[in-house]
Amino acid sequence: MYVERVGETGPRLLLVHGGIVPGWQTWEAQRVLAEEYRLVVPHRPGYPPNAPGEGIQFDAQARAVAELIEPGSHVIGHSYGGVVSMLATALVPDRVRSLTVIEPPAFGLVRGIPAVEELIARLEPLFADHELPAREFFLAFAATVGATPRLPETLPPETEASILASRLEPLPWTASIPLDEVAAAGMPTLVFSGGHHAAFDAVCDHIAERLGSEREVITGRAHSVQRTGEPFNARLRAFLDSVLGAA
Repeated sequence: MYVERVGETGPRLLLVHGGIVPGWQTWEAQRVLAEEYRLVVPHRPGYPPNAPGEGIQFDAQARAVAELIEPGSHVIGHSYGGVVSMLATALVPDRVRSLTVIEPPAFGLVRGIPAVEELIARLEPLFADHELPAREFFLAFAATVGATPRLPETLPPETEASILASRLEPLPWTASIPLDEVAAAGMPTLVFSGGHHAAFDAVCDHIAERLGSEREVITGRAHSVQRTGEPFNARLRAFLDSVLGAA
């Protein structure tokens, strides 16, 4: 799995991207944290420059991310990466110092809520439409979930490959999230949402309640909460400081 590392001192942060936009495309606003932390930024299996279509099932994704979790790591996952981060944390809870998730689409935890069912009903046919061109899929997906990526008029090959990777992955709400195992480990947790959609608020509230998490809503960038830059970074720093201060 392709991994980038920046920062030479400080606690270790593992930043796990969501769908479509791998690596620093998701975490660009967090580069500044390398002044204080060691940042580990993988491209999840199936995303370029990794081999396409390989290791994309939930168990393989979780194992791949878990292999990057060294003792004392702080795991931070956005969107689909939040789902994978929870699965990976459950595999090696003794190595995880803290867990932060940003709007994970783990809607299987909150089925039956009208806003959740409505969002799933919009996303399922989108992912099932294999004839839809990549750029049209990307635009429709971003509009549906409230993502705020930068999309060029002509997609470069690596963007096409990333969109394909996202379309091949299992739908995130079909994952079985072992929240009881994560809760039993007792590590500090923080859950972010962007205050833009009742479905994401519902799943974030549920996860926070089950894990006893700190809960934060930062508006302005919808699903892409980390793209707010300093508002997100300041809240994350405060959380990490509290975790390290309690050690």
